[in-house]
Amino acid sequence: MLIAQNWVTGLLGHSNPGWSVTSEELDAGYVRVGFETEGYETIPETTGPLVIGRVETIEELTEFKKPIRHCHVNVGDANGTGELQSIVCGARNFAEGDLVVVCLPGAVLPGNFAISARETYGRTSAGMICSASELGLTEKQNSGIITLPADYGQPGDEVRQLIGLDDTVFDVNVTPDRGYALSARGLSRELASAFNLTFADPAQDTSVAGIELAAPAVEGTLIEVDLREETKAIRFGLRKVSGIDPKAESPYWLQRELMLSGQRPVNAATDVTNYVMLLLGQPMHAFDAAKIQGNLTVRNAAAGEKFETLDHVKRELGAEDVVICDESGIQSMAGVMGGTRSEISDETTEVYFEAAIWDPITVARTSRRHKLSSEASRRFERGVDPAIVEVSLDLAVTLLVEIAGGTIEAGRTLVGEVPAMPTITMATSHPSKLAGVEYSEDTVIARLREVGCTVDTDGQGTLSVTPPTWRNDISMPADLVEEVLRLEGLEAIPTILPTPVGGRGLTPVQKRRRAVGHALAYNGYAEILPTPFIANDTFDVWGLEADDPRRNVVKVQNPLESDRAILGSSLLPSMLDSLGRNVARGTRDVTLFGLQQVSFARGAKSPMPSVAQRPDAATVTELLETLPDQPLYVATVGTGLLDLEGPWGEGRAYTFADAIESARIVARAADVDLEVINTEELPWHPGRCAALLVDGQVVGHAGELHPKVLEALELPARTCAMELNISALPVRESLPAPVLSAFPALHQDIALVVEEEIPAEKVRKVVEEGAGPLLESVELFDIYRSEQLREGRKSLAFKLLFRAADRTLTDEEASEARLKAAELASEKFGAEMRA
Repeated sequence: MLIAQNWVTGLLGHSNPGWSVTSEELDAGYVRVGFETEGYETIPETTGPLVIGRVETIEELTEFKKPIRHCHVNVGDANGTGELQSIVCGARNFAEGDLVVVCLPGAVLPGNFAISARETYGRTSAGMICSASELGLTEKQNSGIITLPADYGQPGDEVRQLIGLDDTVFDVNVTPDRGYALSARGLSRELASAFNLTFADPAQDTSVAGIELAAPAVEGTLIEVDLREETKAIRFGLRKVSGIDPKAESPYWLQRELMLSGQRPVNAATDVTNYVMLLLGQPMHAFDAAKIQGNLTVRNAAAGEKFETLDHVKRELGAEDVVICDESGIQSMAGVMGGTRSEISDETTEVYFEAAIWDPITVARTSRRHKLSSEASRRFERGVDPAIVEVSLDLAVTLLVEIAGGTIEAGRTLVGEVPAMPTITMATSHPSKLAGVEYSEDTVIARLREVGCTVDTDGQGTLSVTPPTWRNDISMPADLVEEVLRLEGLEAIPTILPTPVGGRGLTPVQKRRRAVGHALAYNGYAEILPTPFIANDTFDVWGLEADDPRRNVVKVQNPLESDRAILGSSLLPSMLDSLGRNVARGTRDVTLFGLQQVSFARGAKSPMPSVAQRPDAATVTELLETLPDQPLYVATVGTGLLDLEGPWGEGRAYTFADAIESARIVARAADVDLEVINTEELPWHPGRCAALLVDGQVVGHAGELHPKVLEALELPARTCAMELNISALPVRESLPAPVLSAFPALHQDIALVVEEEIPAEKVRKVVEEGAGPLLESVELFDIYRSEQLREGRKSLAFKLLFRAADRTLTDEEASEARLKAAELASEKFGAEMRA
């Protein structure tokens, strides 16, 4: 949240006269009570003569393409002559007699913009009448210049301090659980604790903010509001102002606070709602009352209803969106943004101010569903104090009447009550036990009262604590402990390193996971962390059957993106997304791997028990039985060249054989034997897909992806992938370590001629079986086809390595084992041994 230093220090100065603080000290104060800041910046400096001026005459120059005004401005003796200053200006929001901010020749504005006398539009312009953006108060350009109240000073007076150019803007990082701090009220309360100051709540006494409420006593109801239970709304209030001047502008002091907080001044009514929100934390909305027909209904939208929000986007609503309607239709999307039908305009003379307390989860879901985050939704989804609806309405109508005139209607509509806060019981010694630091009972009570809690003690070491209405994040003793520790200073808690407990280190499963990741990385694959959320239509794009197990996905109730609302039962969707991003950015030779859990739905929807106490045994059992199954998967994807081309020759493309080899890398790292057979499985190419088997069980697939899938995903042709279920592999811990032979190995080759359709892997396994225990390894190193072998036959050449653990082998022993391997291959496949 952006907030000016002078605003919060001014609120604190009301009850602490004479207190001051530097920007560095204030930054440290925020951190001391648990708020990190993204930094702070002073308002850019303007050097040279910057004074108050009074516009005496305005000459409209109409001979140019755009309206230009030649002004004579009284700047007192600031120009050294006392004569009127000639200034040409294009702004339209000031009149004769107004006080304005004037830069005289010799001044330098932010951005090193020097002011000098010059001829322009046929007149001499000796200075500039300044806007807020030109003085560095806001980055947002606007066409209007600053006009000041008549009591701000006399022409020629130095204006920097009067308009607050000696201020600093802080960017305070407010965590999601502390929504009350998205306001000057909340932050000044925290700073009071940081500097041990007295805090006066502007919600209980608005004179703290320099505003005296003038709202009359409330008599009767303005209009009827049907606040339906389905919306989960807590409170809803309305007040009305009639007869305002639609052309009235907000005073400079109010516009200044808005601009330094990142808001753009719009019109008096809208500016008032934004100011109240920034001051008290209560988002509000201003309706043009003349455009509201009849009474109001707050209900859930019907699925498919259309509504145009203030950003002029027509939106299709869902059944969970809450809307405010009159007899003519929808007027506002509750808690998020109003609509164009009742928008405040230049003709508005009657205003309804609405302040409500909406359900945080409902607002959060609506905001994410429509990708529409507003200042109001940010606060509502974190929780707003339900006790300040009335004072927010009273403050808004008072300010608007002061700014734009008019009359405050006596009635007020208010539906709903302030919910009672729960009372929490806690032992006085609880913070001391958890932190390891001794806190006295008086300290604990004082700190809890400091944050607004009501605290009662039984005198025997037990406290009954009721949190304030603005602290919906305090619900259990641990939250109270956090408040005590935070305000007493987390830096006062000593850091003690725990003594490690002896053990055997990583478990076999952990070792296997690490080994798999290392093996793929050592073989040139780059690791990514696949996102668990995948597109809702992923498996439709793949063309999976309706009963495919991978469609048994877990649906997310509150997704970050509505079109990615399921947890992946495969790593490939996320892997292919990452591959696509690399390719789109010009990296076309890519090999990636991911090692992460996937999710399969198990059972019906999980129950949602209360967190107030431990659920009963039956509920715990139901929870466990409906938790998703989350096996560990590994996946690789590759496209482009595996061996890059260069002066050494042509490159080699990544093919389905490389994808299968990545599965063998995983199998070797996991110490299992992998069998590879032909199969058909989407999203792989039907003729270039292999099933991966361990102990006869299919644990994954590898190969080239289907052309239609690649086309739909806009990926290069011949992209390949592998996916394997690590959790399905048997865990084998090699203890004790194997005994290595110190005797030399004997190397012999064998070439077997078999029918073309017989897979080489099956032949290799038979050779391994037939060669017996002396065989250490067998590898295929050549496949040969020729007319001499006859059509439909191939020759498979294998490298055999023999070794004995207790002696040096003879050539005769190795040859005998080799012949036995050939005999078994002949018996099973009709293989013939080539010379």
